[in-house]
Amino acid sequence: MLKLIHRVECSPALAACQQLIRTFSLWLCNPGTTAANLTQADLQPPVLPSAIEADWLWAFLQRIDVGRQLLDHARQLASMPIAEKAALMGWVQSVSALGAQFQPAPTAWPVTCPLATGTNWGAFKTLIEAFYEKGFRAGLPYLPDGTPIAAGGVTYANFVDTFRFAHRLSNDPNARQVCVLCSGPLGDTPHVDHWVTKSAFPLLSVCQDNLTVICSTCNEAPNKGNKPVHSAGNFADWFHPYLRPANGVLQLDYDSHAATVRCSAIGSDDHPKAANLDGLLNLAARWTREFKAEYAKHQDILRRSESRRVKEAQARHTLTELIAYVQHWSTALSPTEPHHEVHDLLGRSILEPERAQAWLEELATVQ
Repeated sequence: MLKLIHRVECSPALAACQQLIRTFSLWLCNPGTTAANLTQADLQPPVLPSAIEADWLWAFLQRIDVGRQLLDHARQLASMPIAEKAALMGWVQSVSALGAQFQPAPTAWPVTCPLATGTNWGAFKTLIEAFYEKGFRAGLPYLPDGTPIAAGGVTYANFVDTFRFAHRLSNDPNARQVCVLCSGPLGDTPHVDHWVTKSAFPLLSVCQDNLTVICSTCNEAPNKGNKPVHSAGNFADWFHPYLRPANGVLQLDYDSHAATVRCSAIGSDDHPKAANLDGLLNLAARWTREFKAEYAKHQDILRRSESRRVKEAQARHTLTELIAYVQHWSTALSPTEPHHEVHDLLGRSILEPERAQAWLEELATVQ
């Protein structure tokens, strides 16, 4: 989260779909809704805001998932006992209010499954995740600005392309792209990440405040994976890509005694958040590896240069020359390149008098 993360042009379409999911979920939980009410006619306004959304949802429910029509999962939920409907309704309302968790005195965030019946929770999870896995990939019933449309709505691919374009650090289309979480290479196969995990909170599977495009390394274990981004339901000591960004409040420094890069917050109030972010993404360990790899690269360049000088009976590098070399490549570093912050830290670290002298002494051993 060293880079600025912001919503993109098609984010309103995700917000509209999130509202559709919420409305449909609460309707299924209504005591007056039964399996018999799940018809195309019954989904029309005022149950859903528009006929376009109602017709899209009806077509969506005809899809097959886990060997059953999504409509069957919806009918199972509509047939739940009143007590389970009430429990799920309360859960939906709490989870829908994700933004409130980053305001003063937030309500309790649910950390346990709301349904006592596992098969009912499985039906809900399958149904709601399908909005992401099937609906989003095929196309939502919305234009980028959130206006309902019968065909040609925003897709998963649209979101990835829009997010990548909006977060480019260079106008050159051939420039390397940077991951918004770790500042490493985004790569050719980035992942759409659910900041609050989809597996535990499927209701947020198409939420505009819950989706980012990040590198595969960040998104997979042992890094973020399915780790929680709250402490037993408390978000106070956690950053959030949109609602509590870390951009501008983090800093990197190098601990020469431990030989590690450290990720910390500039202000003391943010220290717990920085520690949690580091633990979530293993940033210090990953940045340390990059720091040492870049150090080894420049060390190799200078060793080979020193070796040529020795073979050609030329004078060895001086401290002034070594410092000039480091200053040259440090100055040439581009903030649009992956790992800019780590490489900049390396340059500053080497220019410390003791470290520069130690590097010069290392070169003196080259034959």
